[in-house]
Amino acid sequence: MTMHSFLTLMFISLSCFIISISQAINNGFSVELIHRDSLKSPLYQPTQNKYQRVASALRRSINRVNHLTNTPKSTVIPASGEFLMEYSVGTPPFKIYGVVDTGSDIVWLQCKPCEQCYNQTTPIFNPSKSSSYKNNIPCMSKKCKSFDSHSCSKKKSCLYTITYGDGSISQGDLSEETLTLDSTSNSSFSFPKILIGCGHKNTLSIQGQTSGVVGLGFGPLSLITQLGSSIGGKFSYCLGPESSNSTSKLNFGNAAVVSGHGVVSTPLVKKDSSIFYYLSLEAFSVGNKRVEFVENSNGGVDGNVFIDSGTTLTMLPYDVYNKLESAVVKLVKLKRVNDPHGLLKLCYFVTSDKYDFPIITAHFKNADVKLHPIGTFVPIVDGIMCFAFASTQNTNIGIFGNLAQQNLLVGYDLQQNLVSFKSTDCTKPY
Repeated sequence: MTMHSFLTLMFISLSCFIISISQAINNGFSVELIHRDSLKSPLYQPTQNKYQRVASALRRSINRVNHLTNTPKSTVIPASGEFLMEYSVGTPPFKIYGVVDTGSDIVWLQCKPCEQCYNQTTPIFNPSKSSSYKNNIPCMSKKCKSFDSHSCSKKKSCLYTITYGDGSISQGDLSEETLTLDSTSNSSFSFPKILIGCGHKNTLSIQGQTSGVVGLGFGPLSLITQLGSSIGGKFSYCLGPESSNSTSKLNFGNAAVVSGHGVVSTPLVKKDSSIFYYLSLEAFSVGNKRVEFVENSNGGVDGNVFIDSGTTLTMLPYDVYNKLESAVVKLVKLKRVNDPHGLLKLCYFVTSDKYDFPIITAHFKNADVKLHPIGTFVPIVDGIMCFAFASTQNTNIGIFGNLAQQNLLVGYDLQQNLVSFKSTDCTKPY
């Protein structure tokens, strides 16, 4: 074989390989989501029982919401995130866990050399050992300026800083690196030149094997935005109950399309410089009782809630919550008791997990979504179930939390500006 023939054959083979990878990505793929309290999670606490884990999740949720609603920017606390994702960074691939968060707008991880890092029990990524790592992004470049809190190093390369509502911080180099995602079909997909934060100073309260945060928000540096056209602006997830010990799935591209009988869709509402996914919630209904959402200052309900994977509870403005609670009380004929943890307002004594709590429907614009009882009432201790909604004191913005999203296939289409819902058993293939 001549050298020309060899090179031609190699070029054709490489082209076919690139096309096949491209087609595979366009066809979509899925990765596992691991609930932080499941047996598969690196954050699993074997000394806690299921009720202690629920109480811890509720405390994280309330703490997160206090910071979300009291500050104007993206100041979530990733340690409160409820779902983890395993992915790889660099060449050769280096496996790590990241907290998945639709309320964060950057992918960042701890990196060597560590000036100040939280306790990470697994090896920390060393960028000097990756052939695809690049950290000399000019601080005056468009890439650098795409992140609000950027600055310049002494060498005029781009630095990032992200400050969270609890005073935690991550600082380091804004860098380019290859990210690799392992799909549930045993295929791997690599994405070169993804902008990440390589953190050398991190004081977050995340402990254990988690390396940082995988931001899925609306911002320019979120993983979803950067994957862009390769996934057609589409992602979805199906969150199963933590008690099932099964993994949930995060889907990309065509695999993220929510279709079939029972699908309803509601418009995404974009707000200037916000990274959150806002929706318009018109009302709730409990049985036949409808509870209207308070109109905003413009006389409407556009963008009055945001949907969040990292908040456990569904949080509502004080007046709306009180009316919804009253509607529930009228239909539930059980003995009321206090939450022994002092976290939730409406709790009942139950003799069986099989009690038929009323169906609550969330009436989004153009989309009526029936919420499953496993996501609207949660067991706090043996024999006590509590209403998994709470009130916010300082804002008219609500949060549609992840408990309410259980056993719903939730799809985001950022090209059509839609969020879709479909009732689904997330513990089974779908």
